[in-house]
Amino acid sequence: MELDPTTDLSFTRTLAVPRQLIWECWTMPQHIPHFFVPAPHKVTAVEIDLRAGGRFNTSFEVDGTTMDNKGVYLEVVPGEKLVFTDTYTEGWKPAADPFMTAILLLSDTPDGGTTYTAIARHRTAETRKAHEDMGFFDGWGTVVTQLETYAAGLMR
Repeated sequence: MELDPTTDLSFTRTLAVPRQLIWECWTMPQHIPHFFVPAPHKVTAVEIDLRAGGRFNTSFEVDGTTMDNKGVYLEVVPGEKLVFTDTYTEGWKPAADPFMTAILLLSDTPDGGTTYTAIARHRTAETRKAHEDMGFFDGWGTVVTQLETYAAGLMR
């Protein structure tokens, strides 16, 4: 996948958890609240319809304020790739103020872990910069650390 450094942000990490478990955490609503936003913020609602065009809606609480994020999946490759965006809502209704498209790529490591790549694609260089300044690397890094910790606990 070719990245555009003017509009894309990305990072790759190796997780000590099997890929199929990471996939399950990202695709089953009961798991999302355990990792999706950096603590101490909380996910308060999740709706998943795991198919291209299906909804991926979340609500979360940040400093006492509820934030609703409605979006759709653009591509679902089981166990390997999730692409979702807030550019549209279910039924391909355009969003009033879209922010980004997220791409998650998962692959196996030789030791049974997961290579986890997260990409955030933005419409403009300005939006990309704003997301980076908002703390993309720290925030998304915290989320993947929480995901790894949570998923590892499911293995016990």
